[in-house]
Amino acid sequence: MDDYRGLADALADDIALGKLRAGDRLPTQRVFARDKGIAVSTAIRVYSELLRRGLVTGEVGRGTFVRAAPPVPGPALTEPAGARVDLELNFPVLPGQAALLAPALEGLLRPDALAGGLAAATTTGTPEARSAATAVLTRQGWTPAPEQVLFAGNGRQAIAAAVSALVPVGGRLGVEALTYPVVRAIAGRLGVELVPLAMDADGLLPDALRGAGRLDAVYLQPTLHNPLGTTMPPARRAALAGVLAERDLPAVEDTIYAFLRDGPAPLAAVAPERTVLVDSLSKRVAPGLTLGFVVPPAALRERVAAALRSGGWMAQAFTLEATTRWMAGGVVAEIERAKRTDAAARQALVAEHLGGFAVRTDPASYHCWWELPAPWRAETFVATAARRGIAVTPAAAFAVGTGHAPNAVRLALAAPPVPALGAALAVLAALARGAPGDDGVE
Repeated sequence: MDDYRGLADALADDIALGKLRAGDRLPTQRVFARDKGIAVSTAIRVYSELLRRGLVTGEVGRGTFVRAAPPVPGPALTEPAGARVDLELNFPVLPGQAALLAPALEGLLRPDALAGGLAAATTTGTPEARSAATAVLTRQGWTPAPEQVLFAGNGRQAIAAAVSALVPVGGRLGVEALTYPVVRAIAGRLGVELVPLAMDADGLLPDALRGAGRLDAVYLQPTLHNPLGTTMPPARRAALAGVLAERDLPAVEDTIYAFLRDGPAPLAAVAPERTVLVDSLSKRVAPGLTLGFVVPPAALRERVAAALRSGGWMAQAFTLEATTRWMAGGVVAEIERAKRTDAAARQALVAEHLGGFAVRTDPASYHCWWELPAPWRAETFVATAARRGIAVTPAAAFAVGTGHAPNAVRLALAAPPVPALGAALAVLAALARGAPGDDGVE
């Protein structure tokens, strides 16, 4: 049979029906040609046609692999066929935000105002920026001094600067055993070794930090932890502050989601002389025009500022001017209040659809951690959800170290419209109540 399109159609049907699954490797073109009794040149055309349709991917030296198949006919979601519900990325942008943000930018575009936005970037910003940032960063029990606040381009750059300032090349950074994946990439680029530290339901264990061997610093997320969505109670924060003092160890406290809930006081309030607090406007406002904050203690301020400068991680002047107007004008606070309401509504959907499952989260969080029931495995569940047009993240993306990752997935709740989120959670719950293969897809 020399009709390469017919052969490609047959393989496409096998993918759509689940006979060939996401990640399956196809036989080599030579083996495929022999099995089908066709010329190798025809096999090459078959595989090229599958590549053109986006059904497979070729990896040099490894072979040709099946991509995730498109959703089956009659999708369970009320989305158009082929729509993808993103529960992987968490960048909450609410309807109506643009109308709130635009007026400040219109003012900035006047020639006299724009002049300030054309200046060179600095780590310390302007007095107006420091004052506005102080108001935004103030938490229950903690207010940074304006002169403490340094500015980065975004939250990732703020983390990178803090780690670079505290941990030398070849040094060791303690992190929670499940942590923000970007920290792994930052550590790799900086030549820093990550040391996973055990956790329980309240967060990082003080004894794990105490017995971790040589460390140069520790990175942690006490409030609305990513990926777990949980918040460390005050007693645990106090205990960790005691261990930091025992070990004379600095900490990088990531508070990027903390705006979503009241309290408890940050670690920076409990261990002010040892904590570098990092934050940003990426979640508060939007990722496209954002600002990062680094608040080190006085003894570490110049080291962190030098890291910001040498890494090229400083905020640009135009961005600093625009975001200062948003912060000082009350726009950021207004969006924060709206996102608190939005996150609570999305958590209500989690409680409605995933009640009875082993879900860890906080009623204020924009994500949750779902420990999957047997016989599901995280990778299989992710692939099955993808076939239904729903993207979720397996636990392995957050695990540090060489041990087995938990059999769990993280659901990021912020991206889809609320009705689509509810429909997606209903689909995922139905999948989890069955077993792989029950729906005829996996």
